[in-house]
Formats: sequence, C-alpha cells, structure tokens
Amino acid sequence: MYKILEKTQFSEKVFKFRIEAPRMAKHAHAGQFLMVRANETGERVPFTLAGWNAEEGWVEFIFMVIGKTTEMLSTYEAGESIKDVTGPLGMPTEMAEGPCAVIGGGVGLAIAYPVAKHLVETGHEVHAIMGARTKDLLLLEEQFRELLPEDHIHITTDDGSYGEKGVVTAPLERLLQEKAVTQVFCVGPVPMMKFSALTAEKYNTPITASLNPIMVDGTGMCGCCRVEVDGETKFACVDGPDFDATKVDWNDLRARQAAYLTEEGQSLKAYEEANCACHR
Repeated sequence: MYKILEKTQFSEKVFKFRIEAPRMAKHAHAGQFLMVRANETGERVPFTLAGWNAEEGWVEFIFMVIGKTTEMLSTYEAGESIKDVTGPLGMPTEMAEGPCAVIGGGVGLAIAYPVAKHLVETGHEVHAIMGARTKDLLLLEEQFRELLPEDHIHITTDDGSYGEKGVVTAPLERLLQEKAVTQVFCVGPVPMMKFSALTAEKYNTPITASLNPIMVDGTGMCGCCRVEVDGETKFACVDGPDFDATKVDWNDLRARQAAYLTEEGQSLKAYEEANCACHR
C-alpha cells in the first residue's frame, strides 16, 4: 500500500497526489512514469512523474478525471492509501546541448515541468510554451515562473481567457524564426504534438515527443502501447516514452487511443451508477 501524503486540487477535475515511495524517489528521472492501481480490482493506469524528493521519500503525479479510475482516485484523500504504485518506468528524457523549447499542453504540463527543470539544472537555456483550453486548466504556472525568466514563458489558451489566444505552435514558430532554440520537447494531446512536430520540421529543428498510448503493464509484455516510429513498431513503455516526433505515425497513435472509448464510457457510467446506489 502507498500512502497519500498530500492531495492538491488544481481545478474541478485536475488533481495532484504526493505518494510515500522512498525507493522510487531515489531512482526517479524526468520523463519517466508510474503504473498505478487504485485498489485490488482496479485497472493499471500510467501517470508521468510530476515531482519527487529522494531525501523526503516521495513522488508525485498529476491526473485529470476522464474515466472510471481517475474518477475513483479523485475521491481519495490524504492519509488514505493506493493499492499499487510501480516505477519509475520508461527511459529518462535526454536532450542535446543548446537552448530548448519545452511545450506542454493541458495535463502534459505535469510532464513538461520536470523536464524543463532537469534541462535548467543541466545548463540548458529553456523556453516554456504552456498551452491549455482555458485559464482554469493551465497547470504549474507558478512553478514555471519560479524556474524561468519572464520572457522565457509563453502561455496560450484556446479561448483567449489567459495569455495569447490560440495554440502552442504560434509562439513555437516565432522562437524558431528567431533561432532562439535549437531543439524542442513536446507533450500533450496528439493533435498538439503532431502540429508542433510539423512546425519544427519546417525549420529543420529536432523535436522529441513524449507519447501517451494505452498501457496495461508498463513493462513491455502486453504490447498495448505499441507505436509506429519511422515505419517500425516500438513500445512506449520500454523504448520510450520519448521519440523523434517527426517520425511518429500520429494517425495510428490517435486511432489506438480511441480504440476503447465506448468501453471506457460504459465503465465510467457503471461506476457512477453503483456509487449513486450506495448513497441512496
């Protein structure tokens, strides 16, 4: 069992858990992830490491409520325990020398922040491009502002409620035109990563994407997280999650992510109905 030391709610549907896990904290690196099982009958779901402290013995992950498991997790409180947490899994993020743009969209900002922090700590100049649908869904702004100079933070919202109205490719293209960065890291919704890759490719700039396919075991055995990269099948849990974004088959990835939407919706509905019945 893994004790929840701290629960933070960023918005109606976005939460952060700090979990007591001293052995994991000693081996954690930016870009890696955890497999979490809420209870004995729960499914295993992947969450990227959003933070850790080896001395204090904790790791953190951020999630948005979108299905049965995340709905269930959102009801847990500090002091309660999660059945299983496995990690750190996956390959750490590595970037070449030179100034970087780190792009995070939505909950992807939970991954972008530790990557940006790691790059700053290893001597890189970093520009953070933070995207969200609305201001309420923008995560970790305070942490990014503490990490980076004001003119290295670029915020976009789809509805214009905060920062620049539009999508992350607009500030990315400006940085590439100005030759302010020589490489890019992106993580977030598939369309955002796809068009970030197309933008970077137009300027012959290397771009890495942290992929988020469906995962079951997180150790390469089930094959559910396979992705097509440069015409070859890779497994995001052991070969990634970072890949050359210009070589990813984005249409295949998007189709795989949508493969179980009907079943996920049915599972969430059944969970909500059972929960309502219990409180009658």
